[in-house]
Amino acid sequence: MELERHVRIFKNGRNRAVRIPVEFDFPGDEVIMRKEGDKITMEPVQTKKESLIDWLRRQEPIDEDCDFDLREPPARDVDL
Repeated sequence: MELERHVRIFKNGRNRAVRIPVEFDFPGDEVIMRKEGDKITMEPVQTKKESLIDWLRRQEPIDEDCDFDLREPPARDVDL
């Protein structure tokens, strides 16, 4: 479910700021902010290394049909 909310920008010293509504809150005190064209995104800084499995679990399903028909090469003789 995608959330959207209209918020106001205000001055905080020489900076512009926005309050983060409670429904958009995330853990931690630091974020990574990125500017992508006219869009600004924020994501929490990971305090611990996330495992690949945990990251994969958070990803959206891929709608494409992927072909994973991997063929193994023929066995080779090895001198020991």
